[in-house]
Amino acid sequence: MSRLAVRKTYKLFIGGKFPRSESGRSYLVQDSNVALASRKDVRDAVVAARAAVKGWSGTTAYNRGQILYRVAEMLEGRRDQFVGLGEAPADVDAAIDRWVWYAGWSDKIAQVYGNANPVAGPYFNLSSPEPTGVVGMVAPPESALLGLVGVVAPAIVTGNTVVVLAAEGRPLPAVTLAEVLATSDLPGGVVNVLTGKVAETAPWLAAHMDVNALDLTGVADRELARSLEEAAADNLKRVVRPPATPVDWTADPGIARMTSFLETKTVWHPKGV
Repeated sequence: MSRLAVRKTYKLFIGGKFPRSESGRSYLVQDSNVALASRKDVRDAVVAARAAVKGWSGTTAYNRGQILYRVAEMLEGRRDQFVGLGEAPADVDAAIDRWVWYAGWSDKIAQVYGNANPVAGPYFNLSSPEPTGVVGMVAPPESALLGLVGVVAPAIVTGNTVVVLAAEGRPLPAVTLAEVLATSDLPGGVVNVLTGKVAETAPWLAAHMDVNALDLTGVADRELARSLEEAAADNLKRVVRPPATPVDWTADPGIARMTSFLETKTVWHPKGV
């Protein structure tokens, strides 16, 4: 007897759970229904990200690295699923390797970016990096998995939490990655994934007063990028502007994306006599 296959509905990922959009809307991608996020979904995602900041930033860098490595392990186990969604095998492999690469940086970035500063006086002067907080992101549309990992991983490895708007035309790898994150010991709220129309949801994310930084890497429309940057200025968000030239996501990423969302705390401490 033949049976009807259960068709999957790709939902949002907010606070470690997979809710449908508050609006009840969806749109069709690759014969699958994908949730169409609303303004309320953006607010819910920011609330979840903010609630996760204290615990995630307070986790030791070593433990954050362990969790990112676990993400790589789980992604390796679902490699064929991402290939089945249309991702190139080489890009899936590179995405797995990118998680491992950033996991290795978890307890080293403070040594590279922090410093003991020379001062004229009987003091120690130490500069220490700290996470910015909640980072809003627009994922690169041209690289639905590797580009997504390339913007999310460096932000969370340093202790930030993120709300990311998935590639509008290719959201399936983003939601599937969220399923990987949900089974990788990553605390709920550290990564929140919204799908739908970027032009509709990005302005609410950029203007939200509880978002500390904005990564516009995936915004191709220059006019939209300008308006988002203007909205971000209301509470002095850090902003990473869209790249002037196409990004090679397979290249060595360096540390720029990690340091983009770090603040520097300087501490003075008297020397003993």
